[in-house]
Amino acid sequence: MAVKIVIAVEAFGGAVANLIRPKSGLNRLLLLLNDVTKRLDLPKKNTKRSKEDVKKREKQVRRCSKSRWCCCFGVCCPIELCESDEDIARSCEDDTEANSTRNLGTEISINLNIVQEQEDSNWDRPRAFCAVRRPPIFTVGFDMPMKELKTLLLKDEVHQLLLTAPAGSGKTTLVQMLCQDEKIKGMFANNILFVNVSKTPNVKVIVQNLFSYKGYQPKYQIQSEEDAICQLPQMLSHIGPNPILLILDDVWLGSEFLFEMFKFNIPNYKILVTSRTAFPRFKHTYNLKQLNDMDAMTLFCHSAFLQDESSYIPEEDIKKIVRGCGGFPLVLKMIGGSLCGQHAVVWHSRLLKWSDGHFFFNSDTELLPHLQKSLEFPDDKIIIKECFLDLGSFYAEQRISAANLIDMWAELYELDEDGIHAIANLQELTIRNLANLEMTRKDASEVKSYYNEDFVTQHNILRELALHQSSQEPMGQRKRLIMNISGTNLPNWWMEQKQQPINARILSISTDESFLGSWCNIQAPKVEVLVLNFQTKNYPLPEFVEKANELKVLIVSNCGFFHAEIKNFQVLWSLPNLKRIRLEKISISSLCKTLVPLKSLRKISLFMCNIGTAFENCTIQGSYALPNLKEINIDYCNDLVELPVGLCDIVHLKKLCITNCHKLFILPKGIGMLVNLEVLRIRSCTDLSELPESIRSLHKLSILDISNCLSISKLPIYIGELCNLKVLNMKGCLRLCNPLPESTVDLKQLMIVVCDEERAKLWEPIKDVLTKLKIESYASGPKLNYNN
Repeated sequence: MAVKIVIAVEAFGGAVANLIRPKSGLNRLLLLLNDVTKRLDLPKKNTKRSKEDVKKREKQVRRCSKSRWCCCFGVCCPIELCESDEDIARSCEDDTEANSTRNLGTEISINLNIVQEQEDSNWDRPRAFCAVRRPPIFTVGFDMPMKELKTLLLKDEVHQLLLTAPAGSGKTTLVQMLCQDEKIKGMFANNILFVNVSKTPNVKVIVQNLFSYKGYQPKYQIQSEEDAICQLPQMLSHIGPNPILLILDDVWLGSEFLFEMFKFNIPNYKILVTSRTAFPRFKHTYNLKQLNDMDAMTLFCHSAFLQDESSYIPEEDIKKIVRGCGGFPLVLKMIGGSLCGQHAVVWHSRLLKWSDGHFFFNSDTELLPHLQKSLEFPDDKIIIKECFLDLGSFYAEQRISAANLIDMWAELYELDEDGIHAIANLQELTIRNLANLEMTRKDASEVKSYYNEDFVTQHNILRELALHQSSQEPMGQRKRLIMNISGTNLPNWWMEQKQQPINARILSISTDESFLGSWCNIQAPKVEVLVLNFQTKNYPLPEFVEKANELKVLIVSNCGFFHAEIKNFQVLWSLPNLKRIRLEKISISSLCKTLVPLKSLRKISLFMCNIGTAFENCTIQGSYALPNLKEINIDYCNDLVELPVGLCDIVHLKKLCITNCHKLFILPKGIGMLVNLEVLRIRSCTDLSELPESIRSLHKLSILDISNCLSISKLPIYIGELCNLKVLNMKGCLRLCNPLPESTVDLKQLMIVVCDEERAKLWEPIKDVLTKLKIESYASGPKLNYNN
């Protein structure tokens, strides 16, 4: 015998008078639920959730009693209480299978109708479990995503569709709105099945609930997952002629097997999956973006109970908080709700705390656990979490060079130097929607070897999450110590005389344009990676660097408008383990002005630097100063007109990459001295007119890349002497129209030539001679990608 309690919420006359006493209505509702439980002898668990929601609303009434009121639906009421009424109505509907009608914002009057039905006692819960819940009353910013998602879902060729976004982006809300759309309801009628999958799905229970929801009995008792999957398609094929939409909500990484289990050959049967993971196996995927500034402001003001015309909170404070929320609906609602009814002083105090290194998560106890679920990794994937936390070492909203991360992770986690494993880790973070790896278009020959032009971005809230997770241990015990310094405001612990050593492996220090360059002599004996972000024109390296004997990677990034000078560059020469240096927007006087060789240095990367005489005016020969240097990367260095002759002294060099240096017009004849060179990339150097004949001496060279060097009109006459050349990229060399040199037929190891269709014709006469050769040709003009 199942009992249904129908709670009708009616409007009294004299609404304004009654709204003064919302708490009394709640008290009567709570007493009524207790009375019904006793009189009908219902289990307490049946009304537990309803009682909890009523008590929650009572607390909101107390909190909002001092708040301002707004007008909606013809009466005056706090918006937050309107939403709370909706929650209570839904709770009653779930816990007692109630049918409720209500008028928002009015006092509650209750009539009871007791209906007795002869039904199976296990019927009610599965019906609520598989039904699509109504979306929140107030939504913003979903109109266009819903239109695009609906268009994609209704395409005939789309049978499985993935809706993906980071946690808190509103994926479930969007699906709920989609199911309320008249066209979707008209197409699928009553055949929309909603399954909340969660982290540990039970296929047997899911199928049992689907059977119960549609009122069918399995042919035989379901004993296992195999039984469940065997019987489910029979039920789906008999529920009616209308199309079927199965929604699998909140599918976690590791539950991909569900896609195949629930994939049946049934006409007009579609599966819509929501997940914070962008599963690569889906052919059709919709990526839900965060709210734009206007919609974010609207949602926040609604959640914080602010009205545009009479807000008592400074507009600039509101804008700063909204920007900090990063367009995440969940964050906007929770942070807004936590500030609802608070004095302007409280708002400003929160802002000061957040800018001082505290986090949003300290202000709302519900937000952090929700986002932390995205960081639950199995033991064999724990390095992915470490990589995620490392991203917090860089400026907010900064594009992080993939090369930076490759350098860091090669030393911290002993990953390969070519970056293959590092890029794989970034791909997995992208799949999990914890970061976004943006790869420039690659030719097939480069996929495993060149990542200097790739970069990573991350939403502010995800960076805040990384910073929060990294700051849980005491200062001296953290693996990552990340500091933001403004002006002369150094951290208190840094100023202490009896300062304890820092045990962090990663130390990141960011300073603003008002920083005066005064450093304290901290002790960082275990630091392996040092990231320095600054904005001043003159920047001294911290004195403590000179004693950081374990330092392996140094990344110095100038985020200011002008190039900056580093005057005490010599402090680096005493570091015995320094292997990698990356400088961004720095004016460099000399890299070799030292009497002490940097024996461990293996890689130098210069991005947007003024090189000047960096490889000239050396006090000692480059091969002595940098005896183990294997790789040099020079990118977007606009003052590079002629490649320095001094660079040719570094005879142990294996990789030389010079890209996007548009004023470079000549390479030195001495480049043939780099007899150990294996990779030579001269990409997008538009003024370079020719390669010197001396490259014939580079017998170990396996990759030669001159792509987009628009002024090169011919290949060197003796190019055939490059006996180990395997890959030649000459794509975009539009002036290269002369016939290939006769020696080209001697390139017996050549496997791949990348070029456009016109240049491909130059290779036709010798394709039969070079038996290993494959031509990868592309149209000269850009191609548009029409894939979903």
